[in-house]
Amino acid sequence: MRQAIVQQSWILPARALSNRMVALVLAVTASTISVHAVQPDEVLKDPALEGRARALSRDLRCMVCPSQSIDDSDADLARDVRILVRERLMKGDTDEQVVDFLSSRFGEYVLLKPRFTLHNAPLWITPAVVLLAGAAAMAVALRRRRTGAATATVPLTDDEERRLAEVIGKEP
Repeated sequence: MRQAIVQQSWILPARALSNRMVALVLAVTASTISVHAVQPDEVLKDPALEGRARALSRDLRCMVCPSQSIDDSDADLARDVRILVRERLMKGDTDEQVVDFLSSRFGEYVLLKPRFTLHNAPLWITPAVVLLAGAAAMAVALRRRRTGAATATVPLTDDEERRLAEVIGKEP
């Protein structure tokens, strides 16, 4: 009988723990779900066009809240750009034409993934150059450290030995 009571006493905390774990998993899952700001009145009736519009919206930056795409932003300007994207798609523009139109209107800043062009090439190349320079600096430092250790074992000259004896002899 006592063994049954001990076993039952473990059931309640295990259930409470599993409920907490389920709640934690649900909370983490809910926090990672992407929330879109697209309003129902913006959605196109053609699912293919709507899919293209959503794909474009994920790659376009909101100018009001720069850390978000226009697909995720609730800003009025983002809504206007989403509507503009859908209008351009309904007129028959390709995805590239829509992106070119928005880039010419708002500048390259509107793109979350900027294109590799001559004027922004330093932004793309600089990280690689810095990484290579750091690797080269580490290689030079390691080489100097190895050669420095080898030169530390050079024997003392006669003058240095005499001077060392004088210094040691003078200490109390």
